[in-house]
Amino acid sequence: MATFENLLYALDSATGILTITLNRPAKLNALNAATIEEIREATQLALDDPQVRGIILTGSGEKAFVAGADISELAALNDISGRRAAERGQEAFCMLEESTKPVIAAVNGFALGGGCELAMACHMRVASENARFGQPEVNLGLIPGYGGTQRLTQLVGKGKALELLLTGDQIKAEEAYRLGLVNHVVPLAELLPFCAQLMTKILSKAPLAVGLVIDCVNAYYDKEMNGYQTEANSFGHSFASEDFREGTTAFLEKRPAVFTGK
Repeated sequence: MATFENLLYALDSATGILTITLNRPAKLNALNAATIEEIREATQLALDDPQVRGIILTGSGEKAFVAGADISELAALNDISGRRAAERGQEAFCMLEESTKPVIAAVNGFALGGGCELAMACHMRVASENARFGQPEVNLGLIPGYGGTQRLTQLVGKGKALELLLTGDQIKAEEAYRLGLVNHVVPLAELLPFCAQLMTKILSKAPLAVGLVIDCVNAYYDKEMNGYQTEANSFGHSFASEDFREGTTAFLEKRPAVFTGK
């Protein structure tokens, strides 16, 4: 069985269901570069393993799926390294989206920033009643960098996506369900069993057909990466702004940010 520093990788050989658990509880499972790389490695390992038939992605603990990015790590980036970080994150998350093995996000708490982006990269999302979703990057003088501007728009529509992206507001699980961001909302204690039941139902169907359906649905959207590249470039440019420096400094100093629009 594979071992990782920031993930738990557990395959039920009887069902073919792989559970990948983001395991940085002290950081509310926040994404850093190492964790994103491990997500990529774990996904590739799963895709290459014929025993893996479906993937459930969740977070450790009862508070957070992924509470966001590691802000202290982001604070060290510039426009060039920021764009590269976005591209690496997009690559890892696109592997999940383009997997022909079904991927369900079991969202067990906060799914903010990169956490919301990670959940949206999965084929389906099931949320616990305490889950919260949001893209709060504008509070740091940033924008989403791992596909958030693209996938949120696909899932909830342009108007609502812009509202959530521009305000940085968090929404509760029931609102996420109403908007079509999540497929189901269940009590926290029932989250993983429900996801396993849903996955078992999917895995009872013809695997080739399941994979082809995923390919066809993904083909509905523009896959030429123009939108994603624009996002990556803009993400990189935002690191050169004074507002980014102020936003991250204020966050780390636990004080309100004073933005100047520069």
